[in-house]
Amino acid sequence: MKQASTLPARHAAETGSTTASTADDVVAVPLRHPWRWIVAGALALGFVALFSSLWTNPNIDHDTISSYVFHPRILSGIGLTLVVTVVSMLVSTVLGVLLAVMRLSKNPVMNAFAWFYVWVFRGTPLLIQIVFWGYLGLLYSQISLGVPFTDFTVFSVDTNTLVPAFTAGLLAMTLNQAAYSAEIIRGGLVSVDAGQQEAAASLGMSPAYTLFRVVLPQAMRVIIPPMGNETISMLKNTSLLSVIAVLELYTVATQISSQNLRQVELLIVVSCWYLFLTSVLSVPQYYLERHYGRGNARQPGPTPLGRIVSSFRKGKQPESKGPVND
Repeated sequence: MKQASTLPARHAAETGSTTASTADDVVAVPLRHPWRWIVAGALALGFVALFSSLWTNPNIDHDTISSYVFHPRILSGIGLTLVVTVVSMLVSTVLGVLLAVMRLSKNPVMNAFAWFYVWVFRGTPLLIQIVFWGYLGLLYSQISLGVPFTDFTVFSVDTNTLVPAFTAGLLAMTLNQAAYSAEIIRGGLVSVDAGQQEAAASLGMSPAYTLFRVVLPQAMRVIIPPMGNETISMLKNTSLLSVIAVLELYTVATQISSQNLRQVELLIVVSCWYLFLTSVLSVPQYYLERHYGRGNARQPGPTPLGRIVSSFRKGKQPESKGPVND
């Protein structure tokens, strides 16, 4: 009799009766965050006030800004800035991989050379390195190839002809960045568990194949974020090439401002372009992080633009139909 008395209650639960369960359900109310909106409003108000004070400043000539934003000389400077940034990052990344492997090598000569390289180029300011390469002709008037300690020479060329200002700036940016890239890549390689290499070796994989097919793809999750920051820093550090008269963006703007005496206006133009270029470079970094971070619990959050797009998509989603009962 005791077992039979429980059948109605069990039957009610199995048939989906929701009369009692609805009364006992807990209604979750989203937690309110009023201070978030207050702080966001204060920040937005401060930004609008700052922008308004700059825009309405009588000492700023807006016609100069609008006339030089897309000026051909400014656009040519942007093109040279991008060329230096892309070439320097590509070459320095390859050098960084080699230096990182040398730092992790058991060969004492290779390890010492890589350590010395990183120590020199990371320990001296980038500006000094740019000046050094720019004025290399003062140290060596001729660059020749021949037998050392003899007068036999295969060829000889003037240093300023072989290493002009653009080449000197490219060398300085590339060799300096290689030292930082080497340490970033070395940190990514160390983050991969040593058991991965042991497993690859047990399958008969060569060390080089293991590096490029097993270790590096896993290390990219750690390497990509700091390398993205280094790329943005490289873009901005190209402005230092103005000391050796490389016609990048900042150098061109400086030359124009020295002619029309509109320094502030040209600085605003340069700042707007740098902000635009760094924003564009942040997009591939975000997607690379998501690509190499697949399977990781901590995925990078959506960008502000992505959040706006997702909010519109949610608003356009069709209403989901309930399950059809047979």
